[in-house]
Amino acid sequence: MPTISFSYRDFQQLLGKKLPIEEFKDLAILYAKAEVEEYNKEKDEAKMSLDDTNLPYMWCAEGLARFFRGVLGIEKGLPKFKTEESKYEIIVEPAVKKLRPSIASFIAEGKQIDKYLLEQLIQLQEKFCESYGRRRQKVSIGLYSHRKIKFPVHYKAALPESVKFEPLEMSEKLKLNEILEKHPKGRQYGWIIKEFERYPLLMDSNGEVLSLIPIINSNLTGRLAAGDKELMFEATGTDEEAVNLAANIFAQNLYERGFKISSVTINRDGKKTTTPHKFAEKTKISESDIEKLTGLKLSPAKTKELLERARYDVSGNTVTIPDYRRDILHPFDIIEDAAIMYGFNNIESEQLTSYTTGATTQMNEFADAIRGIATGLGFQEILSPILSNKAVLEEKMETTNTGIVEIENIMSETFSAARSWLTPIMLEVLSKNMHNDFPQRIFEQGTATTRKGNRISDSEKIALATSHTNADFTEIKQCLNVLMKSLGLNYALAQLNHPSFITGRCGTIKAKGKEIGIIGEVSPKVLTNWQLEMPVSAMEIDLTELKRIISTS
Repeated sequence: MPTISFSYRDFQQLLGKKLPIEEFKDLAILYAKAEVEEYNKEKDEAKMSLDDTNLPYMWCAEGLARFFRGVLGIEKGLPKFKTEESKYEIIVEPAVKKLRPSIASFIAEGKQIDKYLLEQLIQLQEKFCESYGRRRQKVSIGLYSHRKIKFPVHYKAALPESVKFEPLEMSEKLKLNEILEKHPKGRQYGWIIKEFERYPLLMDSNGEVLSLIPIINSNLTGRLAAGDKELMFEATGTDEEAVNLAANIFAQNLYERGFKISSVTINRDGKKTTTPHKFAEKTKISESDIEKLTGLKLSPAKTKELLERARYDVSGNTVTIPDYRRDILHPFDIIEDAAIMYGFNNIESEQLTSYTTGATTQMNEFADAIRGIATGLGFQEILSPILSNKAVLEEKMETTNTGIVEIENIMSETFSAARSWLTPIMLEVLSKNMHNDFPQRIFEQGTATTRKGNRISDSEKIALATSHTNADFTEIKQCLNVLMKSLGLNYALAQLNHPSFITGRCGTIKAKGKEIGIIGEVSPKVLTNWQLEMPVSAMEIDLTELKRIISTS
């Protein structure tokens, strides 16, 4: 959930209207899925949290003002935007194609950048890169003092020890690999490029380094300061659409603040494109879909009026989407915007026509019984988020291909994937409780989500882990014996070589000939990854499959 701060006076100037803060608070909740958390009148500072992580253009005063100009009917349709043709060029060398292939840029000039605007630019830069840009891996953004740069600029790949420059916040020249080790940003983001043989670099025609991408700008050409009247924007990344979106958002914001926007030509092996990029995306909607989804019978004129307030252009049933938005995946997304502008509070409620009573599912009752057995064995239950990340689920477990389902537009790298199994969560919890007394015996029952080909499925699982000086395969197998005996089921173990467990001390659990889980002693390598000093033995059972076996017995 992005949280931003901005001058409310500045917001009202961009809005073109004085708006009492209390009224704005109500409008933010009704229309923007946002909440004004705090307003300091003396400092003229508003703090706002936004629930929608697919609309990064809203994470700034300019985007909010543009949106609410539509809500309040001050402006309708696509916002005005114009770029000037220029001779500025960035030459992309072939070597960066395998590293970080996408780049977009523009020049903004004609107005002085004051301290507040600089802070706002940096705030949006950081919010965009950390969440939408996946901590700079998918997209990173650089802001530069344009007057210090000699065009054409070269986007190239350099050997880690072949180039030295003075990075921001430091007063000595460092080699590229030294920046990853010594600079705070290098230590924070170096993982993105550290394994590459060459590092992506922006360099101007004078041979001056602009930036080590996506780590840090240079002190000379890469320092944008209050008082500058010209800036160069660049965004690089692995996703061309997201990179172009970043450029479009910043260009629209600066244009609305009175800057002249000049395009930059991106030259890839003689093939030239111009940025900011015009997506010019259009889609069609139908009155029947609007009624089906919202229950509203809207005239074409009313639909047009609502969508123009949402800052679309409408011609008949064809809707043109702003270039600073890439969240429209289906016509239903546009219909939702029409409903938001209509006002959900203005849609009349219907009487309840059916009455039902709630009850637990058979699966829940079965899982509760298993949880009771685990508790009786002396294990303490934990409850963790269903979201985790690839490092926890695979990398630290020394395994791959667990069927991870990753989230496309993440808010945090920590919660970037649905958990595919529960055993890594057990080790994560143990690693955070090394200061507590041993033995430690924990379990969790919950949903795991896996992908097999194009199919994604959920299953209920339970994982148990025990950690102390003498934790071994025998102990965890005894727990399995009790569990299966309580269910009246016979089981068998088949030897399994699994990279997360010690060879020869790991097995597949089978019942009625069906695989239902895994059991074993965690390997020393995995323990080291988690910085665990005590042995750990664990087992994980697929309760969905186990219940199916019992039901058909």
